[in-house]
Amino acid sequence: MDVQDIDFEELYQGTTPIGRKMPWDLGAPQPAVVALADAGEFTGEVLDIGCGLGDNSAFLASRGVHVTGLDGAPSAVEQARTRAPGVPFAVADATKLEGYEGRFDTVLDSALYHCLTEDDRRAYLAALTRATRPGATLHLFCFSEDVPDGFPAPYLISEANLRETVGKNWTIERLEPAVYTTSMTAEELRQSVRVVLGEEPGGLTGMDTDADGRVLVPVWRLKAVRSTP
Repeated sequence: MDVQDIDFEELYQGTTPIGRKMPWDLGAPQPAVVALADAGEFTGEVLDIGCGLGDNSAFLASRGVHVTGLDGAPSAVEQARTRAPGVPFAVADATKLEGYEGRFDTVLDSALYHCLTEDDRRAYLAALTRATRPGATLHLFCFSEDVPDGFPAPYLISEANLRETVGKNWTIERLEPAVYTTSMTAEELRQSVRVVLGEEPGGLTGMDTDADGRVLVPVWRLKAVRSTP
């Protein structure tokens, strides 16, 4: 099975070979997102795009942020509503965002961008431009090319790609390497890859982990401001 071919609706239904434990399902907010919130980076109307199971949205709402969570997988949205009652969640196509024009002041993309094809990334950034107000801020985390061989990443993203695609209508203020916390220990990750690929994973050794033994994955951390027309 090619990671790029995995259906996210099936993932959230738990019907793929890896079952219900997904590498990004921490059952808590992503630590990198918590750090942004601690720095006061979420203001105005906030969009959590590709919100998944809603833990980041729930965390932001607990901090008093006006946040809307959108995801393309209905099963993810259904579970997010259960986890975080009261937070507005909806199913939406991130490459179109119809009905959300000119609405948001801050956008959080916590690992959606690297799930999209190149054509879809361009459509996605155009949709974000339409859905935000001039001067809006985008915070984006995506897998970098430093991700080790064998890690189940849909696409690995170069610095040049981000500067060209995001930089078309957004002014990049920060673009730097960072790490993203997964839900899995190194052995759990290797076992998951074995199940998906049907073979022993290569390259998944010596990966950094946090204090709880969870694997840390290299990502880009980007902050950009929407250009004023």
